[in-house]
Amino acid sequence: MSQRLLVVEDSKPIATVIKQIAHSLKFEVVIATTLAEVEDILSADTDFFAATIDYALPDALDGEAIACVLSHGIPSIVMTGKMDDETRQKILSQPVIDYIPKENSQAFLYLKRVLHWQLTNDQNTILVVDDSSAARNHIVELLKRRNFTVVTANNGVQALEKLAQHKNIKMVITDLEMPEMDGIELTNEIRRIYTREQLAVIGISGATSGIHSARFIKNGADDFLRKPFCPEEFYCRITQNIESLNNIAKIQHAANTDYLTDLANRRAFFHAAELRIKEYIQKKVPYCLAMIDIDFFKKVNDSYGHDAGDQVLKVIALYMRKHFSAGLTARLGGEEFAVLLHGIDVDNLYNRLDDFRREISVSTIPVGGVPISITLSLGVIFDSKDKFAKQMNEADNALYLAKENGRNQVVISGAELED
Repeated sequence: MSQRLLVVEDSKPIATVIKQIAHSLKFEVVIATTLAEVEDILSADTDFFAATIDYALPDALDGEAIACVLSHGIPSIVMTGKMDDETRQKILSQPVIDYIPKENSQAFLYLKRVLHWQLTNDQNTILVVDDSSAARNHIVELLKRRNFTVVTANNGVQALEKLAQHKNIKMVITDLEMPEMDGIELTNEIRRIYTREQLAVIGISGATSGIHSARFIKNGADDFLRKPFCPEEFYCRITQNIESLNNIAKIQHAANTDYLTDLANRRAFFHAAELRIKEYIQKKVPYCLAMIDIDFFKKVNDSYGHDAGDQVLKVIALYMRKHFSAGLTARLGGEEFAVLLHGIDVDNLYNRLDDFRREISVSTIPVGGVPISITLSLGVIFDSKDKFAKQMNEADNALYLAKENGRNQVVISGAELED
């Protein structure tokens, strides 16, 4: 079900542009051109995700529509052609998401960014740390206006407990002056546990000394704000740091993911698998490491083309996610895949691998209307205490034996094959 956007705008060209922007973000749009229309619409229906409001309407020249829409609890972005300081202060005195001067085409690009943030900010959890309930509640209100998920703490000690409880926190906003553990100590402790790529820290303080900003930054904070801060600057700093974290996450995902199948790539698999295997050995958890190869894959490419081959690789990845959802899966390159699984015992692990192989063998993959049948060969090693590189080599040797012995089978490392 699409989200609904109320567009309050008396200029038809501008309303059309906003509607196009909204549709690109999958919004359903309702347009009102006067305050009377707004009141009529909201008297019967207030189920809107957000609203864009023109400051001056034919029957509401001085921003009266803003209060009307806000009174129904609808998060609102004000579009204004007036940009004097009095108008700005009047807009900012109300709990709006933002205001955007209608100066040029950049205004509409910015509007799209703001609407996108409103749709996605709930995925970003921010921890607010301040011993003053009034100051803490003010920041929480500003963040919730922008649709962020918010967690709070009264001091640094409590903040560390909340960080341990909520693994999805992306940012900490911390005051300097607090009992038990102040903001500088908290920032230092956070940086002992979390890197800048994992978590952003913004320090805040009402102290007039300029040294506090430097102290925060030198102890690992990403930014600093002096209280009382302007909401516009607050939002800019928050958004900039969240976007930086999200961009880093995208870069890391691209670096660790196979572009075609969206499985882990070789480098990421080797790193993650080595860590997991150490944990399995330490906790005595049964596990297996398997190498997987598509039989006669070259014939697929030669007979049907490389696009068909790519489609086969994508489908194999889908089956791997289905069968090994709790495991670590990867495309190592070409037609070669790998999986690391843990389970109840060796029989359980073997059966899961063989069920995967058998389902592939009886399925067909439609490519361009042509059903393609394929099989897989697997080599597997169970509960080895050897180093990861040696385990990979042993699984690869077992895979080679599966190929030599007729393909479409699972071969266990060290097991004798019958003639």
